[in-house]
Amino acid sequence: MARPRGAKARADAVRRLLVEEYPEVCCALDHRNPYELLTATILSAQTTDVRVNMVTPALFARYPTPSDLAAADPADVEEIIKSTGFFRAKTRSIIGMAQAVESRFGGEVPSALEDLVTLPGTGRKTGNVVRAVAFGLPGLPVDTHVGRLSRRLKLTTEDDPVKVELDLNGLVPPEERGDFSLRLIEHGRRVCFARSPNCAGCVLAEVCPSAFTFERAAKTKAVNPANVKKTATKKAPVKKVVAPRQRPDAAPTAPLDPGG
Repeated sequence: MARPRGAKARADAVRRLLVEEYPEVCCALDHRNPYELLTATILSAQTTDVRVNMVTPALFARYPTPSDLAAADPADVEEIIKSTGFFRAKTRSIIGMAQAVESRFGGEVPSALEDLVTLPGTGRKTGNVVRAVAFGLPGLPVDTHVGRLSRRLKLTTEDDPVKVELDLNGLVPPEERGDFSLRLIEHGRRVCFARSPNCAGCVLAEVCPSAFTFERAAKTKAVNPANVKKTATKKAPVKKVVAPRQRPDAAPTAPLDPGG
């Protein structure tokens, strides 16, 4: 296949290849409704989805609705979610989120992004997760995988997640944005690793401008003389031979013989 020219053509090719590679994708966070997904997504910051899925069953059994969580004792919530890390800040966020949902949205998680981002602990990424997964609405969450792969594929040159999202929105149809994000995340976890991407086993290699450039860069760095550490040659210490001190009344000694 000829490598597509232009970001739009490349994005179309990437979408098609990823659909073939990952026909079925789903959110890794266990949930049954928008409230549970929003809570789990807030808890997923700086930890793994697997870890979040270990604590949410007990959390949702204790606090099944936003109303229940809004009235929760922070100490009890902290104990349940402690293993996810940053548990005090996360407790404040999810209780604050539940209180806002109750007081401002009648106990129902809103679906509009401009409303979601006003909730404690909820930025654009979290809001787009809820929109795309829980409501089936256009939303393209940008996490570290999505950002990294988008830059390698030359779909964006931006580092800021919001700017990456806006660039991708211009390349991906609204109804496909959520699944496109999930597929990039899956591909980032399985193949396009941060440090050593597996270009040889990548279905996107034929359309990716960055394919195999990491291996060449690594080889170039290895053979660069500037990267070779010089080993200092240690000089053997010079031993000084000192003639013994003579007493004034002693008979003179024979001179030292260098060859003896």
